[in-house]
Amino acid sequence: MKRRTLDLILTSVGLVLTVGLLVAGGLLMWGATFANNSVHNQLEQQQIYFPPKAAFDHAAVGTEITPSMIPSVSQYAGEQLLTGAQAQVYANDFIAVHLKEIGGGKTYSQLSTESMAQPNNTELATQVQLLFRGTTLRGLLLNAYAFSIFGTIALISSIVCFVLALLLALLTVFGFIHYRKTPDDVEFPAPHAA
Repeated sequence: MKRRTLDLILTSVGLVLTVGLLVAGGLLMWGATFANNSVHNQLEQQQIYFPPKAAFDHAAVGTEITPSMIPSVSQYAGEQLLTGAQAQVYANDFIAVHLKEIGGGKTYSQLSTESMAQPNNTELATQVQLLFRGTTLRGLLLNAYAFSIFGTIALISSIVCFVLALLLALLTVFGFIHYRKTPDDVEFPAPHAA
């Protein structure tokens, strides 16, 4: 096989792969933007705010702010909940703490079963409703967090695709330069001398 033919085949494959990586990077960037914008817009519409900074000054068990919330929840004090990271903190370190207090450590499923066994217990029925609402909100916020992670992964993948496309484009350019400089009569692999 002539060396020029091999160079042309390899550089053509490199060009196709470069285009493929650029398309993949563009689609991944679109996916990342879509996921992150969707999370932001959906959370923004809910108008959820973290408690103000002053609320963390008097943290106590059984109140709105417990001491366990200070390390994580206080970093967002007074802010509107708009990101996946904020949604995770609000769901796991704010809502979950209150749900545990409301249900005495029992889950919605456990209290619901008890409530069905005691249909006249209105206090228990109220606890079940509160746990249902809180658990639902917590689940929705954790879904927003999960989609923000998908967006982050897509963003990182898109950057990797663009970097690989750039490297492949450079190699393709060097391949075409080598193709142009190689004489027509050069064989690959080189013939063995007798």
